[in-house]
Amino acid sequence: MSNQEQPPNPPASSLTNPQDDADRIRLKRLAKLQAQQSGLSSSAASSSSTPARGPSPSPAAATPSKPKPIPAPSRRPEPAATPPVFQSPRPAAAPKASTPAKFDFKSWENETIQTVLKVTLKASSFLTIMEGARLTKTANSDLVYLSGLAEDLRGENTSLDLNIDLVDQLLISRLEFDPMAVQVIGSVPTSFEYLSSCWKRLQTAKTTLTRRGSPADIAQATPVITKLKDLIISYAGLSLQEPSMFYQPPGKEAGPKELVRPLLGLATSSLLTSLSNTASPADQLEPSDMEQFITDIAARFDGDGLEDVVGPVFSELADLIRRDAQGLAGTGAENGWRAGLLALEGLVAVKPVAAAMTRLPNWNPSGLTAAFIEHLTLLGAPARLSIFTREFPRIGTTYFSDPEKRTRSDVEGSNNNLRATLHVLQQSLFSIINAVVRSGPTPREACLSYLAAALNLNLRRGGMRIDPATVASDGYMINLQTVLLRLAEPFLDAKFSKIDKVDPTFLAHSTRLDVSEETRIKATSDEAKAFSDEVNQQFGSNPQAPNFISEVFYLTAAFNHYGFVRTLSTHDALEKSLQDIQDHLESVEADRSYIGTPAEAQVTAAIENVKREKTNRLITIFTYQVQLLDPDFIFRMMSYTTFLMAWLIRLVDPANRYPDQAVVLPLPKDPPKAFVVLPEYFIEDVVEFYFFLVRYSPGSLDLSGKKEIFEFIITFLTSTWYIKNPHLKARLVQILFYGTLSHGRDRMGVLGPVLNSHPLALKHLVAALMSFYVEVEHTGASSQFYDKFDARRNISYVMKAIWNNPDHRSALNKEVQEHMDKFVRFANLLMNDCTYLLDESLSKLTEIHAIQIEMASEEWATRPAQEKKERMKAFQTLEHQASSYITLGKSTVGLLKDFTAQAKAPFMAPEIVDRLAAMMNYNLDALVGSKCSNLKVENMEKYRFEPKQLLRDIITIYINLSDQPEFVRAVASEGRSYRKELFERAAAISTKRNLKSSTEVEQLLLFVTKVEETKLLIDAEDDLGDIPDEFLDPLMYTLMRDPVILPSSKTTIDRSTIKAHLLSDPTDPFNRAPLSIDNVVPSM
Repeated sequence: MSNQEQPPNPPASSLTNPQDDADRIRLKRLAKLQAQQSGLSSSAASSSSTPARGPSPSPAAATPSKPKPIPAPSRRPEPAATPPVFQSPRPAAAPKASTPAKFDFKSWENETIQTVLKVTLKASSFLTIMEGARLTKTANSDLVYLSGLAEDLRGENTSLDLNIDLVDQLLISRLEFDPMAVQVIGSVPTSFEYLSSCWKRLQTAKTTLTRRGSPADIAQATPVITKLKDLIISYAGLSLQEPSMFYQPPGKEAGPKELVRPLLGLATSSLLTSLSNTASPADQLEPSDMEQFITDIAARFDGDGLEDVVGPVFSELADLIRRDAQGLAGTGAENGWRAGLLALEGLVAVKPVAAAMTRLPNWNPSGLTAAFIEHLTLLGAPARLSIFTREFPRIGTTYFSDPEKRTRSDVEGSNNNLRATLHVLQQSLFSIINAVVRSGPTPREACLSYLAAALNLNLRRGGMRIDPATVASDGYMINLQTVLLRLAEPFLDAKFSKIDKVDPTFLAHSTRLDVSEETRIKATSDEAKAFSDEVNQQFGSNPQAPNFISEVFYLTAAFNHYGFVRTLSTHDALEKSLQDIQDHLESVEADRSYIGTPAEAQVTAAIENVKREKTNRLITIFTYQVQLLDPDFIFRMMSYTTFLMAWLIRLVDPANRYPDQAVVLPLPKDPPKAFVVLPEYFIEDVVEFYFFLVRYSPGSLDLSGKKEIFEFIITFLTSTWYIKNPHLKARLVQILFYGTLSHGRDRMGVLGPVLNSHPLALKHLVAALMSFYVEVEHTGASSQFYDKFDARRNISYVMKAIWNNPDHRSALNKEVQEHMDKFVRFANLLMNDCTYLLDESLSKLTEIHAIQIEMASEEWATRPAQEKKERMKAFQTLEHQASSYITLGKSTVGLLKDFTAQAKAPFMAPEIVDRLAAMMNYNLDALVGSKCSNLKVENMEKYRFEPKQLLRDIITIYINLSDQPEFVRAVASEGRSYRKELFERAAAISTKRNLKSSTEVEQLLLFVTKVEETKLLIDAEDDLGDIPDEFLDPLMYTLMRDPVILPSSKTTIDRSTIKAHLLSDPTDPFNRAPLSIDNVVPSM
């Protein structure tokens, strides 16, 4: 085919599409090759232009076929017919000492393009040497002679000087070149390696121009630099997408992984993996180059297939992180997860790339399950990394092996190392998500949607006894929560300046979070739906999109519930199971009867298994505490929780001024709708977080948080009708209890100073505790009988912690004066508890005493093994019960002692005083009477039984009330347990054991004298004759002094009797109909 028959060569300035240019050049060369093929010699054939290929597709088109290798030449070819070979430029002549030469744009253009692309069109500009029939590179050979293109240009009478209009053709010819055809010595770069080295050299050329050129020179040269960069980056992106579009050397992996390797270099100061052995170090992409290189890629392909370029790179990095089986247990910066995570950070540092990440199919694919979201999504790969041994068992064996032998400092050292690693992970994860959020509104929405999907898929984490394999891991949920805590920091300022930015109706009108099955604070699901309908009706057909602060606030609250709080539950369950294992182990090891029997080997093996399980459980607990007790995590949690508490109080504050001014307590009777329809976890998670802190990390409250948590507690403890769940209300008191326990040098506990100084505490705390003491009697829960004793024990300890404060005692006196009926109910329940707990305590000790005597007898050894096993089991149950009842009983008696000293009148109420006297006399008889020896058990301290202290407290109560005539008469009238000699013996023991001072002993004996005198008067009254039945109380069979008629059963009963009954049971005792004291009618 003649030159006239060849397709016309368009002007270089029109070659704006690299793919079109490549097609035209390939077609042109194919025609020339077909015309010359028959007349060329073998050497000429081997040195002709590169074999033609079909037109290459656009970036989104199909992959082209690979080029065929060109045969090696048999002799040195002529310059016009030589295939491209690597060249070495001639040494430049030394510059003459003269004035600076004028900027020669054409020369600069030719030299710059040659230097950047490492190509030439002139055979005379390079040197080659021949070794036999083999072409080889010189020592500094780095140019490639593009003979085919040179021949084409000569045929068109075009200058062979390099210029910007030829760059597209130069790049195509260089990229299609098969170096293996000329047997070049050394490794051959892939197309991406070549292009990235071109980009690096271009950066150097640009820097040189900027440093040395004048403004005019720079302005003239900049278009060349810009077009060079655009074309290099265009072909680099195409090479990543479709590596088969260009020649790639055999044995080298081409494509997305070529960008992954330099990105991994961000993990260390030196590259982990070099791009190629062919490029000099100066031509390699270095960590400092990556941001600009990715920026250039993004600028070229944004809106034009950027996802296709970077998508495979993201996937490669995510896979790299997933494949790192060591996880956080690995050491050194070369860990797969560390390098992969920093590479991801490097990618998303460029906004268009961060935005493109959210458009990838594995960002938030549909059809995900709760357990697989962390395995199948891009963010899931780094977010699932954690220190929890279920997913990463090597953490425990690496850092906490032989846990029982480790010292405290040793464990703390392991904690610090792991927490430092966690901080790296969580900070990097935040950097990635924060970059996505800040890259634009659309990617921000995609990010929020992903976080919401992670929550909505894992709602079952909030349930009980969930198989962990069916939901996302604790590590995944907490890591995402730490990201949200960091995202929330801008609005968690100390002045709460953005507190009103949080929309209280967000959950009613937003579909972001699924709370349809959530228990509400104090609303039914129907009431919550009605509120939602009402809010949406107000918004109309064009609802306003929620602000970002509200989005983050509610997402963080939900992640707190399904992440941190659920992980706390797992930790607490592990602690409980560890205690159960320890108890079981002690029980088995205590029973030595298996020794010397055929079952000895089997039992010994079972004991070893239990010990191994104990070790594993302890290791797991240690790893959980690495995360849960991380000071950095706790600090961020406290910041958010403080804001949440302030927001909740402000929501219920009628003035809507908190925390700028104190809330007025108690709150109004009708709570706001927006509050009662909130998910219950808004209250629960605050309570659970602080309950965890006061038990495991009270020191975290030393600097801040004490005032805020107290104000939250007192707000809802004085207005308990705002919360429906009795367990949450009891937790509030439990936090106060743990907060008053001695901690380090602070004998008052972390909350003690606040309880004794805060104005709201001095005004409301005593009354609130007494009210809850009464309220907890009936919770509606199946476990209310046992729950009430736990709550009341906590109340007793808190009361003891504040009792010496005169301001609190003044508040108590005021409460008694203003609300006598309320205090009488409290006093009645306090007395009932004392009666029950002391009775149970002493009876359990009596049974323990009996079994201990059995076990010490000679007859015990002859009993059958099964019978001994059953008795031992009963004995252990009694020990547990006795310990519990004694602890509760001591605190309750102590509270009764304090209240009878400060507020006597309520205990003298007719409905209380007789039962109080009977309880006191009964317990005095048990402690000093004829059967007191039954309470002497072995290892008394094991059960926390202190008979001396109990006797001291009971005597104190007698002395406290000794000046009350009603009490003296009640003690004298009690005919079941009262005996004068019991008091005389108690006085003697007190003197002998130094339990009471001589003055107090004298007061006790004077009290007995008054009781004896009163008893004589009562006996004299009894001698007057029998009382007619119609004047006897139908329940107590005593003379009715203030008879009343019950409206439902029409029964006549003494007012004091029915009042005593109603204190514990609000029904008519004769027909169970509802009844209150206001309904009774005086009997005339």
